[in-house]
Amino acid sequence: MGVDPGLAALGWGLVEARGGRLRHLAHGRFATKAGEPMEERLLAIYGFLEELIAEWKPGAAAMEGLFFSRNVTSALPVAEAKGVIRLAFVRSGLALAEYSPTAVKQAVVGTARAEKEQVQEMVRLLLGLAEAPKPDHAADALAVAICRWHHETPLLKK
Repeated sequence: MGVDPGLAALGWGLVEARGGRLRHLAHGRFATKAGEPMEERLLAIYGFLEELIAEWKPGAAAMEGLFFSRNVTSALPVAEAKGVIRLAFVRSGLALAEYSPTAVKQAVVGTARAEKEQVQEMVRLLLGLAEAPKPDHAADALAVAICRWHHETPLLKK
């Protein structure tokens, strides 16, 4: 899951691990209406996640941790949205992991200082997609899913 600082969009992505490989299942973006009261936007996010979980029945989930270098005032709405995301997953009985942006970049690209375009290209390559996933928030969510897989899959021993 990736949440934008303005709480306008929630990126999501689903991958499946089989035989030590990842396969892309789906990705997308859920947007709330900017003029709606915050409680209605949070309820919409919760409802969307309930439907997504019911449809796809994932075995685990992950989201990116908060990172604010400039606009600290947007931290509260994002933190509230992340609380709703946590609630949706815990109510569904799913384990939810959280990874820092640098951990995601490290897992996907191999360096914590990777640029957004590098992450998107590696997501494309790792999932065997014809083009980088759009929108950006969905690509970020797929990167977080890949990160979870890297952290949950034991390294092969020789």
